Amino acid sequence: MADFSLKGKTALVTGASYGIGFAIANALAEAGATIVFNDIKQELVDKGLAAYAENGITAHGYVCDVTNEEAVQAMVAQIESEVGVVDILVNNAGIIKRIPMLEMSAKDFRQVIDVDLNAPFIVSKAVIPSMIKKGGGKIINICSMMSELGRETVSAYAAAKGGLKMLTKNIASEYGQYNIQCNGIGPGYIATPQTAPLREVQPDGSKHPFDQFILAKTPANRWGEAADLGGPAVFLASSASDFVNGHILYVDGGILAYIGKQPQGD
Repeated sequence: MADFSLKGKTALVTGASYGIGFAIANALAEAGATIVFNDIKQELVDKGLAAYAENGITAHGYVCDVTNEEAVQAMVAQIESEVGVVDILVNNAGIIKRIPMLEMSAKDFRQVIDVDLNAPFIVSKAVIPSMIKKGGGKIINICSMMSELGRETVSAYAAAKGGLKMLTKNIASEYGQYNIQCNGIGPGYIATPQTAPLREVQPDGSKHPFDQFILAKTPANRWGEAADLGGPAVFLASSASDFVNGHILYVDGGILAYIGKQPQGD
């Protein structure tokens, strides 16, 4: 369908050297978009460029700390000069610190908020003026199920992602009149190298306790794959979603719809 084509569009995916951001960028490229990404170190950018090249994608990589407003403004100006106006922004860069709330310092809490909430504000603010001039644009915020659910040890992450959900709605409210759609994707538990230890088979042949917990909570009875996020991202980046605004699309295998399995009696 032509509605899903991204041909001629420039997509900026933050923190997309690897992982979920990399998978989303690959899907956008397959739909025809030119891919631009950033990371915080040259080493990561170089690894990302090599990984995209392996997949046959000519990506454009920039070193930038997305929490630094001046650096972001400079990067966006450079992208506009060297590649083109950003038509699609995916605010993917993020961190998590798994620390019980009473043991977490305010400094650590602020750092998570800075990367996961302030940075999407900063990058969105940098690209919106040119989107307005061009007549429209797409912003996709990676929100997480933790914008709806709480869990032990992730107070800062949940607070940031809940804030990002509301920032998504507010960008839609303020800039929808300019044909800018701002939506979110809320990934469920995704099988990545970072989560691999949680899925390792135990010495006795049983599943890892966390793996059992996630499967019991997920109607799909499996972890998500990074590729599962590609279709939703292409939809929200394309003209197929031109009347979808301020929405969070949870790609979670049904976790948020499910109360969980009833304990079995003796």
